[in-house]
Amino acid sequence: MWAVQECRRQWNSSGKKYSYDDLTQLAEKASVFSSLIQPNDNRFFAPNDMPAEIQAYCQETGQTVPMDKGAIIRTILESLALEYRRVAEQIERITGKKFPTIHIIGGGAKNTLLNQFVANATGKTVLAGPTEATIIGNILVQAIAMGAIPSLAEGRKIVRDSFEVRTYEPTNQHAWGEAYTRYKSLA
Repeated sequence: MWAVQECRRQWNSSGKKYSYDDLTQLAEKASVFSSLIQPNDNRFFAPNDMPAEIQAYCQETGQTVPMDKGAIIRTILESLALEYRRVAEQIERITGKKFPTIHIIGGGAKNTLLNQFVANATGKTVLAGPTEATIIGNILVQAIAMGAIPSLAEGRKIVRDSFEVRTYEPTNQHAWGEAYTRYKSLA
């Protein structure tokens, strides 16, 4: 989400203020799989101008250059989802286990478009939430340590029963598979 935050910061510093919801709505309207980036490429860690850096990367890799905010955000979100797939496959290969579900917590759980993209890209069910995971985990550990909650299993049940978790199921697997092939060729 760093790239989205940096784009938002750049655009907000030049006048109009965009919320994350505003940017997600613009991304929903943008063309599908026009451009992809490697989100972990060093050039995206601390650029002076994230949108310009994304545009330059797309130009250098022979892709369509995203020209508007929605296209840039969609490029980031689709690329992040494809990176989740790459990492999930790597974890499964290393552990020798298959994981049918990805659980997204914290602020990223609020981005419904990204959550659906992750489900689509990975072919796995995505559970999103709780968004307040850090504070909930801290309180849970303290409550267990003080004996107010008898076990971690009981603590997890309390969290499941107390906070909304949204479920996203994969769709459009073929198109995401083709995009993943393109994504891997950028590495």
